[in-house]
Amino acid sequence: MILDGKKILIMGIRNKWSIAFGIAKSAYENGAKLIFTYMGEENKDKIEELISEFEGSKAYVLNGASEDELVKETFSKIKEENGKIDGIVHAIAHANTEDLHQDFIYTSKDGFSHACDVSSYSFVLAARQAKALDMLNENASLVTLTYHGSTKVIDSYNVMGVAKAALEASVRYLAENLGRENIRVNAVSAGPIKTLSAKGIKDFSSILNVIEEKAPLHKNVTTYQVGNVATFLLSPMSEAVTGQIVYADNGYNIMGV
Repeated sequence: MILDGKKILIMGIRNKWSIAFGIAKSAYENGAKLIFTYMGEENKDKIEELISEFEGSKAYVLNGASEDELVKETFSKIKEENGKIDGIVHAIAHANTEDLHQDFIYTSKDGFSHACDVSSYSFVLAARQAKALDMLNENASLVTLTYHGSTKVIDSYNVMGVAKAALEASVRYLAENLGRENIRVNAVSAGPIKTLSAKGIKDFSSILNVIEEKAPLHKNVTTYQVGNVATFLLSPMSEAVTGQIVYADNGYNIMGV
């Protein structure tokens, strides 16, 4: 098991259909001890039931992943109760619904800032607080989630594409900064998956149909398959990989038309 004995923090668990859950399942099956953050104290019972299959796991509420003091408070508690960790998975993103349903040109200043704060800055903040709190073991690995809409125009992805582009640039700069301490930073660019977040994208089902038609493997990716790629990036098997955007989309990104 390639994560045997490793402690992995997964930020942003929501439900069993989420990519975060697929990563958790793969990491757990590969020996990891899991720690989660979630949003909303009212969701505590639901989250604890959700992660109950991952024996020994713990969950901590974090109601503002882009709020410096809230992240510091939660990370401090996690370190106090669990010691240093070996990896962080950042599975947090959000944009206002109206900014996904109207043309990008009409994105408001508040909507633009919100999408970038929650979807991109929150990853930078997590990395900074983990470093400041001396929370990461040597050879730790940080992984975030992105999407092809960061580099290509995807109908209705809009400001989220801009936020993901900022996230991908952040991966590269963080990889350089943290590489001095032998900590790696990468992103997984997953193909489209029917998650709760995806429901905000207009005509999402049509995107799935295009992938099945055009991708070299002619099928859509699953959360568990994305989880396996993340597990690889969290493990020592990827010790020479950092600053990369690794596609897990059955090859769709290579196609010109």
